[in-house]
Amino acid sequence: MRILVAGSSGFVGVRLCPALAEAGHQVRAMTRRPERYLGVGEPVYGDVSEPDSLRAALNGCDAAYYLVHSLDSADFTDRDAAAARAFAGAAAEAGLRRIVYLGGLGDDGDHLSEHLRSRRAVEELLGSTGVPVTTLRAGIIVGHGGISWEITRQLVERLPAMIAPRWVRTRTQPIAVADVVRYLVGVLELPAAAAARAFDIGGPEVLEYGDMLRRVSAIQGRSTLVLPIPLLSLALSWPLSVCWQTWRWVSLGLWLVTDVDPKAGRALLGSMNNEVVVREDSIRELVPFEPMDYDHAVLEALGERVRAERVS
Repeated sequence: MRILVAGSSGFVGVRLCPALAEAGHQVRAMTRRPERYLGVGEPVYGDVSEPDSLRAALNGCDAAYYLVHSLDSADFTDRDAAAARAFAGAAAEAGLRRIVYLGGLGDDGDHLSEHLRSRRAVEELLGSTGVPVTTLRAGIIVGHGGISWEITRQLVERLPAMIAPRWVRTRTQPIAVADVVRYLVGVLELPAAAAARAFDIGGPEVLEYGDMLRRVSAIQGRSTLVLPIPLLSLALSWPLSVCWQTWRWVSLGLWLVTDVDPKAGRALLGSMNNEVVVREDSIRELVPFEPMDYDHAVLEALGERVRAERVS
């Protein structure tokens, strides 16, 4: 099939494009700077804020992957909603057979964070013009360059001890980025009856955030102390001072401790009070393989970082 990847230069997109090409598909990589694109696939101009550019990019395609988000913007909810509406309209005009979207885990009955509510809204908006949408909902994706992973890695590497907020006891089900890509490629072959569905994806282990920090610390030969303090809710802490429940301080904390974009990091931190685990695993039968465990995923991410640094 001829496949458009919106978000081809992002964390998941740069891995997805070569995987699709290897599976025999014709890849069209949508980017705002096609002249600078060096990845796999035919670069085409497209901007989710310009509906006309989306029509041209989607013309002649059979399906599309939607991997776009605006977490680095303060008004990401409105931006992502507008972008999803524009993409859905252009997809319907182009006669697409399917859109595949990577969303977020989380129970609809829970009090979802602004970030997770936005993910759900994008799901609905992408399907609002009648094109079937296959959604894969993931929690923490472990891989070099991913925002959630970089927060985890840098906290462990830069802080010998953490006075931690209560979200360190929230459960999540991390998944390796390589396994996310395998699922994304695999669902493209699903029959039409399974096209307009949402699937939960995750690795084989359910872990608390605190356990994840300790496991990364042990793998790196460190001894990071994580001390949960129930009174701290949505705050980021470090040895010399404590960021209390103020988003402005959370952003400052991320800026001081990590090099993650503060706005994107703040949006993700807001989701850490939501339990994000797989509730139904039918995807395991439809796209059968054994996802790697957390330690293996961490080692892969650390190894990829070392290789990237050598190349640069």
